[in-house]
Amino acid sequence: MLYMVIERFKEGAAQEIYRRFREKGRMMPEGLGYVSSWIDLDFKVCWQLMQTEDFALFDRWIANWNDLIDFEIVPVRTSTEAVELMNAKL
Repeated sequence: MLYMVIERFKEGAAQEIYRRFREKGRMMPEGLGYVSSWIDLDFKVCWQLMQTEDFALFDRWIANWNDLIDFEIVPVRTSTEAVELMNAKL
């Protein structure tokens, strides 16, 4: 299952986020997969596409970052999947 993770950096946290990332990596548990990410130009919001079959793994990952970032996790599907589902209903 795919998830769009919306990370809102806490005020002034961008440098520490990148420092921790450089030193420790993403710190994701086995079974939680990173696909891709995008950062706004002001280093305040990051959108990450991630994949897992076990939603509970997000809790373990977020625990490593929640002092610096507020998280929103949204289940998503690809455009191709959406078209297939809608075509079946038309």
